[in-house]
Amino acid sequence: MQRGRQILSPDKFKITLQRLASQIIENYDNKEPILIIGIQEKGVILSERLSEIILKEDPKQKIQLGKLDITFYRDDFRMREAPLKANATQIDFDIESKKILLVDDVLYTGRTIHAAISALQDFGRVEKLELLTMVDRRFNRHFPIKTDYTGLQVDSLDEAYVKVQWEHIDGEDKIMIFSANKKD
Repeated sequence: MQRGRQILSPDKFKITLQRLASQIIENYDNKEPILIIGIQEKGVILSERLSEIILKEDPKQKIQLGKLDITFYRDDFRMREAPLKANATQIDFDIESKKILLVDDVLYTGRTIHAAISALQDFGRVEKLELLTMVDRRFNRHFPIKTDYTGLQVDSLDEAYVKVQWEHIDGEDKIMIFSANKKD
């Protein structure tokens, strides 16, 4: 088992989620639903958690959640030794000419977000696309992509791997950094 170093404790993780939810509430009025699309799998978890917090803070707010699978939009899906496992895409609302909040756990090279933007274009042309990530690894981009909402910025070596851990999967909410060659 790999040993990592905790870079965001469970208490600070909770505060970070609350801050992100508050920023969303500030930037979206409750006249229109907030349209949130989480990238499978961890972006969906993050979007669901944020939605719970937003609705607790502002019960009048309406939120519509979508799940986006990008497996076949990735530029490396044919290059992998083992086939990638596809997840379900579920977007039960129209994104045409709408403001969309795209959510993922970690922004690293930008390839995942690039694939997500390509996948979203199959559903329509959005008016505005905003990006929220729990972790932004700022100095490792392959594409010129940046977040609108960031939980934590991490500056680390390329070889390091940052993982958002979730209480219902990993035992507690926290962010860990590992020394490994595993990349997005």
